[in-house]
Amino acid sequence: MIALMQRRQFLQSAAAAALPLPLRAAKKPNIILIMADDMGFSDIGCYGSEIATPNLDRLARNGVRFTQFYNTARCCPTRAALLTGLYNHQAGIGHMVNDRNLPAYRGFLNDKCVTLAEAIRPAGYTPLMVGKWHVGEERPHWPTDRGFEHYYGLISGASNYWKLDGRRKMAIDDKPHVPNTPGFYMTDAFTENAVKFIDEYGRKPNPYFLYLAYTAPHWPLHAWPADIAKYRGKYKKGWDVLRQERHERQTSMGLIDRKWPVTARDSKVPAWDSLSEKEKDDWDLRMAVYAAQIDRMDQGIGKVLAKVRELGQEQDTLIMFLADNGGCAEENIGGEVPGPPGPAESFTSYRTPWANASNTPFRLYKHWVHEGGISSPFIAHWPNGISQKNAFVKRPSHLIDVMATIMEVSGGSYPKTYKGREITPAEGQSLIAAIKGQPRPTPLFWEHEGNRAMRGGDWKLVARHNAEWELYNLSADRTETTNLAPKEPARTERMSKAWQAWADRCGVMPYDKIRGRAD
Repeated sequence: MIALMQRRQFLQSAAAAALPLPLRAAKKPNIILIMADDMGFSDIGCYGSEIATPNLDRLARNGVRFTQFYNTARCCPTRAALLTGLYNHQAGIGHMVNDRNLPAYRGFLNDKCVTLAEAIRPAGYTPLMVGKWHVGEERPHWPTDRGFEHYYGLISGASNYWKLDGRRKMAIDDKPHVPNTPGFYMTDAFTENAVKFIDEYGRKPNPYFLYLAYTAPHWPLHAWPADIAKYRGKYKKGWDVLRQERHERQTSMGLIDRKWPVTARDSKVPAWDSLSEKEKDDWDLRMAVYAAQIDRMDQGIGKVLAKVRELGQEQDTLIMFLADNGGCAEENIGGEVPGPPGPAESFTSYRTPWANASNTPFRLYKHWVHEGGISSPFIAHWPNGISQKNAFVKRPSHLIDVMATIMEVSGGSYPKTYKGREITPAEGQSLIAAIKGQPRPTPLFWEHEGNRAMRGGDWKLVARHNAEWELYNLSADRTETTNLAPKEPARTERMSKAWQAWADRCGVMPYDKIRGRAD
């Protein structure tokens, strides 16, 4: 009898060993990818902020922070690059979700790319999504059409946090959804559904991949009164002092090199001391609401992490956090609604002065591809996979690298074909190599609304729409204060040709030619 039992155990072990790797879920980490919306480089505590973000700060203390991680300067392009491992033009979203009837500007993810969800399924993962989609407004371009098993969230872009307006779409799986529960607040709803997914799929034998895309702190400025009260009055010191305080924290922690000066206040922004007391109070409220939105998001992330710990899976869950673009200087989007920011009846943004502070120490904002527009916090936490703690990763990295990272840690492989279609080869390199200290072998490129840039090694070539190229050595001048293009014409010419070759390869069109096309 004992011999028979031993033989059965041997056969069962042999059978398990013979199973394809994707079915051996216990060997693979769960993966949670969290993204904030319209949040500046310095807006969380572990990147220099005074805003309370204890949960993100704990992830940073027990993981790694990237000091030079880049997005694409705008929401839709960032989501396209993040989801596909391609430059956003290659995936069909060279601008936003409007269809310009050009291959790189369709406004939805094309059939020449695969999403993270589609790529990770063959590795045995259950792909789940909560939050903002914004890479295809109509079927068949919703999350469940592109590989996600389940979805709860906002198909469209920025929305009223308290109620859905007629222009925005939400969905549960593949069905439209209009929330009507008392006390609905979008950030909380996203948290609650993420926790539900983890509670259900964290108990199953196969691993899961959860993409949690918050809309916080994107305008409109909407937050719970109690959260706003925590920050009311704290910003009467003004944006000038705030930028200096954040810069000091950044340099003290080693995030920013002291030799890089904080950029000058935006020329359109008045000195704080020139404002009346009424103006100071109004501006204080704007930033207090914005801070409350980030605070609430961090509270939600805390609930997500608590559920992971409750299931005993914290040590072997890879958690990544980033933002989709730099701080947002947009004003009067959709028309300002009179009244103080915070409640559902209001509709406003925190505007250029506070965006300038959000992007400390850099200049410019969302839309532009100077460092203020494309620099993102990026935290990676995985105790069983990343040995470093409270460490900085200084290699330049990009959204396109996330696909390669997830393929590596999941044991998956990026497909050459999908459903009979040839797939564009992925562009990125795994962030695991960056964490190990390996140099980046290839340059990075950007284009958004005619703003364009290239980074190769320490050198960055950048220009605004219809403006001349600027050249910076970022090792000496990450804040882009000294334009070296006049002194380095040969390097400028060489890099500009490389940028043009990339643009031609990826289908980039001059912005003046696409913005006038019919949607």
